[in-house]
Amino acid sequence: MRAIGLIGGMSFESTAVYYRLINEMVRDRLGGLASANVFLHSVNFSEVVDMQKAGRWDLAAEHLANSASSLQSAGAECVLICTNTMHLVAPEVQAAVDVPVIHIIDETAKALKSLGLSRPLLLATRYTMEHGFYGERMKSLGINVMVPDADDRMDIHNIIFNELCAGTVAEASRHRAIAMIEKAKAEGADSIILGCTEICLLLDPENLPLPGVDSTTVHAKVAVDFALGDATASQAAA
Repeated sequence: MRAIGLIGGMSFESTAVYYRLINEMVRDRLGGLASANVFLHSVNFSEVVDMQKAGRWDLAAEHLANSASSLQSAGAECVLICTNTMHLVAPEVQAAVDVPVIHIIDETAKALKSLGLSRPLLLATRYTMEHGFYGERMKSLGINVMVPDADDRMDIHNIIFNELCAGTVAEASRHRAIAMIEKAKAEGADSIILGCTEICLLLDPENLPLPGVDSTTVHAKVAVDFALGDATASQAAA
């Protein structure tokens, strides 16, 4: 079994989901008491958030690149950045290591295409929804992403940071997110991307007004495929 390296802590709530999913998938495939060979470097999320707010993506890139390098040195044979937003610096992270960085956007696009879907609503942080890195990469892979309007973007961003990252799951916020999905469905969306690794705590992709793809589950599955030799993981493009 190949070793998986996780850059986690962004937030630790979703990193815990990664750890659980990866180990459940390995146990399901190998049986018995099997579990994954995982190296985890959990960063201080408050430091990363400060970099995000200041627009210092250069410092964030250096921070995560150092994390990836330490994981490789420890023995990781692939690396996952356990957050969608920080894939903004995935090229710099990939450049820092020789092992593949499994790219969450690429793998989510593949999952959508496998289902015949091409016009998803992206629910994510404002950084992910408003910065060009996500939509442009998706478009290059044949997926035309929709995003909520400005007020809804702010609402879902606040739900993520003020509630989900703090371990709070509110029923009112679930209803608010579903209302965004209903609006997008009326505007032509054919699916939903749970494009923040915490949103799976709020929404069940199997019980939404449109087909849902949970980026956390997709990312974890590809890591397990890689670890067990079932598939070749994608490398982040420079």
